[in-house]
Amino acid sequence: MADPHQLLHDALNVLDATFASHAELPIAVGGCTYCYGEADLEALAGPVREIPQELISHVAHEVPDHWDDFPGLYRKLTPRIVRRLVADGLIHDMVASRLLTAGWRNWTAPERTALENVWHAWWRSVLSTHPSTGSVIDVLETLAVTTGTLAPWLAIWSETRTEAADLHLSDALDWWLIEDGLADLHLGFYDEVHATPELLPWLLSLEDSRIGAAQLMEVERISYS
Repeated sequence: MADPHQLLHDALNVLDATFASHAELPIAVGGCTYCYGEADLEALAGPVREIPQELISHVAHEVPDHWDDFPGLYRKLTPRIVRRLVADGLIHDMVASRLLTAGWRNWTAPERTALENVWHAWWRSVLSTHPSTGSVIDVLETLAVTTGTLAPWLAIWSETRTEAADLHLSDALDWWLIEDGLADLHLGFYDEVHATPELLPWLLSLEDSRIGAAQLMEVERISYS
């Protein structure tokens, strides 16, 4: 069986290659000169590989109205942003929301496919190891918000019958059950995804052995209240 971490490494390399045709081309970048100096704007207009990592991180979180062409800039920086995200160096829900605003679902088919392949490889990589780089709930939130659904990611979790995947499930439930959060759970920086309608039936469909008795009791109480 292929190593999930190697598959993620390969998917990230494909993402780089897919975006390379325009990522290294200079583009006109206009932005907020109060927050970004001339040197920053010049760097963002140049080849992606030469942009300082700190600047990439700032742009990844920045509000869209700071840029004259936010969709174009975010698209150009996506491979660098995603690599930093996978390394747990960015705020997951914020980046997911920014990708939606950038209109990633309307990019070229190869670009969309390359990004989706990273999402799948990243999810399987996280579920394969416990503890993992980054929180499982943060990763799931990124995937659900960018794709608009929890269904495919929960299906993969169901299929992954390993100790690591079940430990991640316990960790996630510890968080989701705080103050009955699971009863009305929204994901995304702007609460783009209402997770409860998908999460509760999925949790109840799992074999009892995958959820501890105390956690299962709470899930059932929320579901039937």
